[in-house]
Amino acid sequence: MAQITLDKLTKRYPDGFEAVKEMSLTVEDGEFVILVGPSGCGKSTALRMIAGLEDITDGELRIGDEVVNDKAPKDRDIAMVFQNYALYPHMSVRDNMGFALKLRGTDKAEIDKKVEEAARILDLEQHLDRRPANLSGGQRQRVAMGRAIVRDPAAFLMDEPLSNLDAKLRVQMRTEVSRIQKNLGTTTIYVTHDQTEAMTLGDRVAVMRSGLLQQVGSPMELYNHPLNLFVAGFIGSPAMNFMPATVEGETVKLPIGDVRLPDEVHGRLGGTEGKTLIAGVRPENFEDASLVGDARDRGSTFPAHIEVLESLGSELYAHFTVASEQQIESQELRELAEDVGGGEVPMAGEEGRIVARLDPASEVRVGQESELWVDATRVHLFDPEDGRNLTTDAKGPAAVDGGQGGRDPEAAPPPAETR
Repeated sequence: MAQITLDKLTKRYPDGFEAVKEMSLTVEDGEFVILVGPSGCGKSTALRMIAGLEDITDGELRIGDEVVNDKAPKDRDIAMVFQNYALYPHMSVRDNMGFALKLRGTDKAEIDKKVEEAARILDLEQHLDRRPANLSGGQRQRVAMGRAIVRDPAAFLMDEPLSNLDAKLRVQMRTEVSRIQKNLGTTTIYVTHDQTEAMTLGDRVAVMRSGLLQQVGSPMELYNHPLNLFVAGFIGSPAMNFMPATVEGETVKLPIGDVRLPDEVHGRLGGTEGKTLIAGVRPENFEDASLVGDARDRGSTFPAHIEVLESLGSELYAHFTVASEQQIESQELRELAEDVGGGEVPMAGEEGRIVARLDPASEVRVGQESELWVDATRVHLFDPEDGRNLTTDAKGPAAVDGGQGGRDPEAAPPPAETR
């Protein structure tokens, strides 16, 4: 095992395009770090530079105490697990898992010992003599992981290893990957486009956009204290709701009504009086006003005409529309909309759709006007020009310096889909 250090790592192609721009990140020995972001953000390129499959244009890469910029992939003591399983169809599971050791000239008895130990960890013992064509997708992915495990590398690099699996199997394999990594304690860097995978798997998550590292922290740090509009919109499902906002004194005026800001938040908003900002509210920070109880004074109530209700048993999603005379323009919001395939910027026009996650005991009904409540302490305000979160006390450089991140002991529990 080893620490992996990226010091201003840059990848520039001959045409001048920079896929990764001065990326600095330290992955501690035994840590599980996730690189997440939309397609084309540079996460896979960064992983391939660590593996030695892409040349490094500028910066320094260290594995342990050794600079490995010019070392061949085979000399870096890392093992990769790819999106496609890359198994030899004519070989048994046993032979696939032990093939790299065989190429090294490892003694057959030692190969058998390592393969059987890996098969025990991965619950593949009964499949060792079968061929890949006779296995399920999840079993094949475990074989690919087993091939990496038997090498006992300093680090695992995983490039979207679960993306070829169906939804149910992906959930199961997420649990398996997490369990295996914790049992082995091997330094792991895992690339994914799926923010739910990022939230459930990693010790820390590094969010990338357009080749730049946006924020690094524990899943709940990113969820509760996003540094900018992009991180706020990318992390979380359903996504954060965005709407135009104007600060007047201690109040922020939103399309849903006026919300009184907590003193600590208002103190960070100097110079924004009268300026149009972007407000962000997560779905779970709304509630049926009749169910709020003692927390009612912490927020504000407003009327909402419920258009769609989605009941998931343990949760209730209420969809409604709010009208606004203001429009919000943001490159980050455009990128987020394009990434999910909608091509529509939230609240860009006169009407915007909002989704609220309500207690399943709520008696709101489709087609009726209901009284909802929003938690004022959880409203985020962003500068539309540079996307900065104006309501968080986190500092930008400290959050992306790649240092070891700690979990926020007072963080609210994650929503159900990110547990």
